[in-house]
Amino acid sequence: MDIKKDVQQQFGKSADSYVNSPIHKDGNDLQKLLEMATVTGEEELLDVATGGGHTANAFANLVKKVTAIDLTPEMLRAAEKFIKGNAHQNVEFRIGDAENLPFSDRIFDIVTCRIAPHHFPDVNKFVQEVHRVLKPSGQFLLDDNVVPEEEDYDLFYNTIEKWRDYSHFRAWKKSEWLRMLEMNGFEIYEMHRFEKPFQYESWCNRMNLPESEKDKLSEYIRRTSQKVKKKFKVSIVDDQVISFQGEAVILKAIKR
Repeated sequence: MDIKKDVQQQFGKSADSYVNSPIHKDGNDLQKLLEMATVTGEEELLDVATGGGHTANAFANLVKKVTAIDLTPEMLRAAEKFIKGNAHQNVEFRIGDAENLPFSDRIFDIVTCRIAPHHFPDVNKFVQEVHRVLKPSGQFLLDDNVVPEEEDYDLFYNTIEKWRDYSHFRAWKKSEWLRMLEMNGFEIYEMHRFEKPFQYESWCNRMNLPESEKDKLSEYIRRTSQKVKKKFKVSIVDDQVISFQGEAVILKAIKR
């Protein structure tokens, strides 16, 4: 089974929990994303891998039209129900692959993608596709989990994410994102780093991780080095992992 089938299977069964997930629904990063966008109200916006539809929903009031695409039909249906429930009439929903966007060249003013690229097996192809569908000087607003530059930290975070969610491909380093964007015709305009606290139980439950796997993953985290635990602010009480802290970046890049 390839990673894209994994994504469809994993998110198909988790669609509603993503619409209601506080991290996705209420994150301060979403507010920051709105602040970073330059909008006049006339823009056509594409939200890639819309998930629960929170980004598309937030921008619907600010732009002329939003096109929300996702690889997973169940996720798209959940997003549509959520967005239409908020009375937005200017959002169109399409099944689509982030690495092969079903659109002509140079048609969008803004492309957004929030908390999703770590699932894409060919993130470089995704960046090229975003560049292709954007108009000249168009804005790319990217928001995703990242890993620190040091290899031990990179390995730890990507290991636990993949363990929890088999559709996770890779959280990239900040330096890798900057390089990918600049190598594919973007100028980095603005960047913000922020910390993401995760509550262990809800983090596991959102992906329906079986109890036995949850215990094994907890043991892996407990046995990791003190240095890694300190970096990720791992909280352990009575031999139970309570929480840890990851990081994410929001980038605004302009098509050259």
